[in-house]
Amino acid sequence: MNARLNEYLEQIEKNLKPLPVAERVDIVQEIKSEMQELQGTGQTPEQIIHRLGDPRELARAYLGDMITKDTRFSWGRVLAICAYYSLTGVTGLVIIPTLGICAPAFLLCGMAVPLLGVVKLVNELLRLHIPYAEYITVAGVSNPVLAFLFCLVVGVALCGLGYGCWKLLVGYIKSVSKVKRSLSV
Repeated sequence: MNARLNEYLEQIEKNLKPLPVAERVDIVQEIKSEMQELQGTGQTPEQIIHRLGDPRELARAYLGDMITKDTRFSWGRVLAICAYYSLTGVTGLVIIPTLGICAPAFLLCGMAVPLLGVVKLVNELLRLHIPYAEYITVAGVSNPVLAFLFCLVVGVALCGLGYGCWKLLVGYIKSVSKVKRSLSV
């Protein structure tokens, strides 16, 4: 087997460390068989790795499946639950706060930027002499009409980023809680 595929299998096994050795070996053997089957169809190691995805995500999926398929108590199941939550917990420590901060920040900035463009445009057209309005610049554009249009484009882009961050946050929380709801120790 290719060195890259062996490295991929080692990463999977590393992410499944809390599981008992027998279960870990079964999972790695199942993935190895899948890899060999895909190699038999003529796929390159890069294509196989791309198809299987991130080894951490694949290990998490196996942990989630293992946790939910059997509801009886066992120490292996307790270890699987601990492994699952340690993987999702570590990523949750980064993903949830980052997306939770970025979503409203992008949305607020997406609303503020066009408003500043309006202030600059109205100040210039009506000669209101609003304090500090002359300091509002967008990418060095001094023409107030072009600055306003640029502010609209930037505002829409920022709102889109904020909405995207929000959807990612909700999707992440749903995916983690879907497995959590089916856990019963």
